[in-house]
Amino acid sequence: MSKTNNFVFWGLYIVAWLIFVGLSIEAGGLIVNFFFSLYKPEFVQNLYQKLDLTEMYKVSRLAFFGIYSFILTISILKTCLFYIVIRLMHKVDLSKPFNSFVARQISQISYYTLLIGLLSYIARQLAKNLMHYGFVTDNLNQFWADSQAFILMGSVVYIIATIFKKGVDIQNENDLTV
Repeated sequence: MSKTNNFVFWGLYIVAWLIFVGLSIEAGGLIVNFFFSLYKPEFVQNLYQKLDLTEMYKVSRLAFFGIYSFILTISILKTCLFYIVIRLMHKVDLSKPFNSFVARQISQISYYTLLIGLLSYIARQLAKNLMHYGFVTDNLNQFWADSQAFILMGSVVYIIATIFKKGVDIQNENDLTV
């Protein structure tokens, strides 16, 4: 591998770590925000992203827990997705990238990405539905605005994972015949 490709790979590895740390902080902040909104709702104004759903909690606990569970699940899944990316980048051997570990990791990335996209889409539709009942959900769009992008990206990564798996099978077959 050339020095330029190696430099770009390590640069992307560092970026993946930064994104992972940022997503971990976001998920942790949202979890803390959730517990404070249950036990000390007056303190939520001072917390991360000021995600205040106390009015929703007062009117409908089911809507509150439903929306918050979508927010937390999507946030945690994004963090897990980048953990898988970091593990893949850390353990991949670029001189021989076609192995079962890499194929499995790429498949996991596609599954997580599709799951994030589908859950984001369902959550967005639920938030739209709650607006018809008088709930204010405009400040929640930031958590699932990119649902179509995740679905499309998950589909593309799934196709790549399938091709990669086939490449691993062909390489293993060739190794056995030699």
